[in-house]
Amino acid sequence: MIPDDREVDWLAAYQRGVVSSAQALAIGFTPAGLRHRYRPGGPWRRLLPRVYLMSTGEPTTEQLQTAALLYAGRASVITGPAALRHYELRAPATRLIDVLVPASRLCPSCAFVAIHRTCRLPDAQARDLAIRYVAPARAVADTVLGLTTRSQVRAIVASAVQQGRCTIAGLAAELAAGPVRGSALFRSVLAEVADGIRSPAEADFRDLIRGSGLPQPIFNPELILDGVMLARPDAWWPDQALAVEIDSREWHLSPDDWEATMARDGRLRAAGIRVIHVTPRQVRTEPSRVLGTIADALRTGVPVPGLITVPVAA
Repeated sequence: MIPDDREVDWLAAYQRGVVSSAQALAIGFTPAGLRHRYRPGGPWRRLLPRVYLMSTGEPTTEQLQTAALLYAGRASVITGPAALRHYELRAPATRLIDVLVPASRLCPSCAFVAIHRTCRLPDAQARDLAIRYVAPARAVADTVLGLTTRSQVRAIVASAVQQGRCTIAGLAAELAAGPVRGSALFRSVLAEVADGIRSPAEADFRDLIRGSGLPQPIFNPELILDGVMLARPDAWWPDQALAVEIDSREWHLSPDDWEATMARDGRLRAAGIRVIHVTPRQVRTEPSRVLGTIADALRTGVPVPGLITVPVAA
């Protein structure tokens, strides 16, 4: 039987030059012909058991992900850091590709593929040719369950929520449906986000303030004066009309943020509100100085008449 060139070309295009042995045999390759292709010095390269690259070069990220799914079998779907990177979200540095498979499937992890058997196998929510990815909320949940550093978990959760890839409710649903073991950090960080902490820098600042002995602010409220929403400061002391903003270029993603910040500060100061700007670096390296500046400011100031403070919804 002679391989069908049209089928070969289609697989080469749709699967980015990656093919399984079952597919190769189905389109006309003989077992001997297939072995001849991936022999030492041959034109193909073995990537995984029964999965081959139809060339000898270094495989791309997409080719490795395609190979991972071909190895894992039907209904398999990519999750974890690889899925996060597909959605252009924060992800831990790893060369492993995490793949979900049905709980009944006996398929071991191999080489660069980490197999996860699950009773909660989701449908693919995004596709890139032959590559299938879970939804962003599931990718976040599966990724952070394997992390032990709060800052990493904060960065991933904040990235997904802030970029609008998923909602707090969606992450909470994944947390509730997922395993309890290993979920403590995820649960804690998600509570921070629901409490109005929108970025890792703001979460670090909240930790600093809560352990300082200073009067506690309201985080991320809406400030409304004469029916107009003035701003939503990172931290707000209404009795002293004091706002603190965490200036993190990394987390304020819009190119127009600087101009927007200047306009917002102008509105606040015109209303009699004082604004202190703090950088994430100052929170980390100069916490005493940050607290001292805020403490000094809290000794003065009075409420703004008619100003309404609306706390963030939980």
